[in-house]
Amino acid sequence: MARPPALLMLADGAVFPGEAVGAAAEAWGEVVFNTAMTGYQEIMTDPSYAGQIVNFTFPHIGNYGSNPDDNESPSPQAAGLICAELDDDHGHWRSTRTFSDWLSDHGVSGICGVDTRALTLHLRRHGAQNGYISSADLNQASLLEKARSLPSMAGLDLASGAGCQADYQFAQGGGPAVAVLDFGVKRSILTQLVLAGFSVRVWPGRTAAETILASGASGALLSNGPGDPAPCGTAIKTVRELLGKIPLFGICLGHQILALALGGQTFKLPFGHRGANHPVRDALSGRISVTSQNHGFCVDPDSLPPEVVPTDWNANDQTLEGLRLDRLAAFSVQYHPEASPGPHDARRLFGDFRRLIAQFDEEKRRRA
Repeated sequence: MARPPALLMLADGAVFPGEAVGAAAEAWGEVVFNTAMTGYQEIMTDPSYAGQIVNFTFPHIGNYGSNPDDNESPSPQAAGLICAELDDDHGHWRSTRTFSDWLSDHGVSGICGVDTRALTLHLRRHGAQNGYISSADLNQASLLEKARSLPSMAGLDLASGAGCQADYQFAQGGGPAVAVLDFGVKRSILTQLVLAGFSVRVWPGRTAAETILASGASGALLSNGPGDPAPCGTAIKTVRELLGKIPLFGICLGHQILALALGGQTFKLPFGHRGANHPVRDALSGRISVTSQNHGFCVDPDSLPPEVVPTDWNANDQTLEGLRLDRLAAFSVQYHPEASPGPHDARRLFGDFRRLIAQFDEEKRRRA
């Protein structure tokens, strides 16, 4: 069946024609690109993509269908989808329906048949920017006005609305209790904590430090999430008050919030890092890990206090990818060690977090 024509309009006036896919609705948000070859369903359900339209650089999307087990949150979070080819001819043994049907059923709209290589090059040259997708309104002047009226991602606090609204127990076990501050946590992060032997309780990102401490948690994980970290004042205050009282482990937005709580600053990258193939160099060993990433903001290493140790650097552009502060039992990484989608090079960090908690508890007992 022929798909209706659609247009993608960027805020700088660049227009990309294609065909409408998914739900019969318009889509708008910051247009970013992801270089992963697989994991389109995990990407679309990652809360860190709230407010963003994802341009997939891999040409064939949908070629292994969809299934209920690959979701990182209960429903799609990305604002829309852009791809070169949306393939409904799939035969993967885990698939329960086509990805096209999955998009339609969840109310997600997008555009296919786009020259995604040209779009990616445009975003690399001119930066990630707002865009508008429509198959109903094909008037370019009208679409340009809509795209330019959208708010900038810089200064936008999306994390406060991305996480849970009430605390809940994800897994009860015999291991150390970890409190997850939910700024838009992926299910795979929670699963990896369980596999590392933790008892996991999830708390809204706005939760006060005294509530976390009163819960008896042995440590806290600061989750990933969408938007600009700088406006997340409540979360920054909470993390600042938790420092030194229980061990902390930050991932992606959680890494940025930890840095801000330590007195650092963040800035917006031109087009961000999004994909499952980003090399990261360990500052001590020089070892390279291939990592999964999804972020548009970054910590300024020159803004951090001298006692903060940079632990990881992006091998492509030399931006900061990790930090550690031993005195306060805190560490964080910009990349995604749960690797969903992506390589498993960094999953060891969940075990490192458990060892840090054990060391912290032992030191407390010695001091007592």
